[in-house]
Amino acid sequence: MAAVVDEKTQPAPVAVAQEKDGGVVETAPTKESDDAASEQFQGGVQRVRAITASWSPATMWIMFVLLFIVSFVDMVVVALQSSLDVYITSQFGAHGLLASTGIASSVVSACATLSLAKIIDIWGRIEGFIFMLLLVVISLIMKATATTIEVYFGAFTLYWVGHIGLMYVVDIMLADMTTLKNRALIYGINNLPTIASSFIGPALGNAFYNNTDFRWAYGSFAIILPVICLPVIVIMLWQQRKATKSGALTRPKSGRTLMQNIVYFLIEFDALGLILVTAAFALFLLPFSIVSRAPNGWSTPYIIAMIVTGLVIFPIFYLWEAKYAPVQFMPWRYLKDPTILGSCSLYGIMFLSTFCWNSMFYSYVQVVYRLDIDTASYTVNAYSLSYAVLAPVVGVLISVTGNFKTVAYGGIPLMVIGTALLIPFRTPDTAVGLVVMTQVLIGMGSAFFVACLQLAIFAPVTHQEFAVVSAINGMFGGIGASIGMAIGGGIWNNLMPGQLEARLPENMKDQAFTIFGDIVLQMSFLDGTPEREAVVGAYGYVQRRMVIAGVCFMPLCLLSIYMWRNINVKKLEEEEGKQTKGTVW
Repeated sequence: MAAVVDEKTQPAPVAVAQEKDGGVVETAPTKESDDAASEQFQGGVQRVRAITASWSPATMWIMFVLLFIVSFVDMVVVALQSSLDVYITSQFGAHGLLASTGIASSVVSACATLSLAKIIDIWGRIEGFIFMLLLVVISLIMKATATTIEVYFGAFTLYWVGHIGLMYVVDIMLADMTTLKNRALIYGINNLPTIASSFIGPALGNAFYNNTDFRWAYGSFAIILPVICLPVIVIMLWQQRKATKSGALTRPKSGRTLMQNIVYFLIEFDALGLILVTAAFALFLLPFSIVSRAPNGWSTPYIIAMIVTGLVIFPIFYLWEAKYAPVQFMPWRYLKDPTILGSCSLYGIMFLSTFCWNSMFYSYVQVVYRLDIDTASYTVNAYSLSYAVLAPVVGVLISVTGNFKTVAYGGIPLMVIGTALLIPFRTPDTAVGLVVMTQVLIGMGSAFFVACLQLAIFAPVTHQEFAVVSAINGMFGGIGASIGMAIGGGIWNNLMPGQLEARLPENMKDQAFTIFGDIVLQMSFLDGTPEREAVVGAYGYVQRRMVIAGVCFMPLCLLSIYMWRNINVKKLEEEEGKQTKGTVW
């Protein structure tokens, strides 16, 4: 299909140099060969451009490898904790609240990423990397030492913010190091560790759970992860120092006092907007998954208050952003571009659909099929495993053809078939192999979608906007996941206790809520007993309805892709030059 490159809005070249916080704005009177147009680069962007301009090809490839290793270890931690979370929450009798915790962590991490985008644009990539690493380490220590469910859930949320932020910075650093046509391929290669982590993480989780105090699983990686990240930090700081000494990078003082700096960055990051939008989504969505524990259900005062307060905050957030915010939290101007808007919508809808059923899927396969920790995790991870295998292939297709929109359409049949089969195959009498097959099909379809949408958000912008458009995309994904978990958690927490009580023998009905909150107890009943039949039947009834809810959203994916402009990234770079600068691939 013909490339559309003339629709891209290009600002007029700027012929003067101006100062921005943390560095000199890089401008030129004519179009640069490595950007669509001359841009005003903030300090963090200017620093990474100076670094890539001064490092050698060998250093660049070393950084690729180091970031690959960081991604691998991070993915192992994610797979490890996914295997253990159900057991830790069951210790506190709160197994059913996993979806609720996921809602809060998804909302906070999604909104925090936009602030992180400003941090890495103003201060620098490595500064954001270190900050997110610190959050992950603190959260792992909290998880290892938590003695109450409140502390554990707080650590869970903090970990998710740090993890999402760390991987977000890695993605931006990879974008800084690649041309547009090769970016999807590098992103796909960087996801290959998922193939190994999908097996290593659950195996480690099983070993820690059965052979030692599984809290040490978190304590160990609180030590391992910083050690793995240290070489990335050292190289980036060394190259930054090298660029400064060569004169390619200057760091003028802002002239502000400490208090002026605090006020300045509170305004720059729109702290009030961040608080408002996070509170609005969290307060509105959480009640749907915790109402089953409320003393009077939907008529409980705090449930009503949370929903009403959340709804009231939404228009307050809008008024603040539209009328009063000196710096808007959400840069709405980017969503006027149909390609960026369609990409963000696709990401959000994918997560919304999947998390309607995925948040309790691990518990489902463990309880219904009596799978151990690692085998159950392998079943669930078939989704991410198939995605990781196919993503580099999709990257090659984009690199060769340049037509990411055409390639994205290739994922539609896989996604449609996979999601359509979820409904008939999500019953307890379905062979586990067929359950795995649906995971594989959906994972393959998502490989097409994610690889293409990640490229689509970058195509209409220049280097200065990499961080912010990626953050907007991530925010849509996080909000979509939180809405999906609210729907799934609402179905689970409102139907599961009643289903257990209705199906359990008369002498066990009063224990329905205790069984509901403890996966170990659910798995303790022997095959053929009424208790076992009641638990399995309840799981099948509720999970099927969660799947139906998720499938209903998938047709919107096609509409999102249709919105994209048909941009050929190969021809775009041939005509307008590279988005990035320096030694890149």
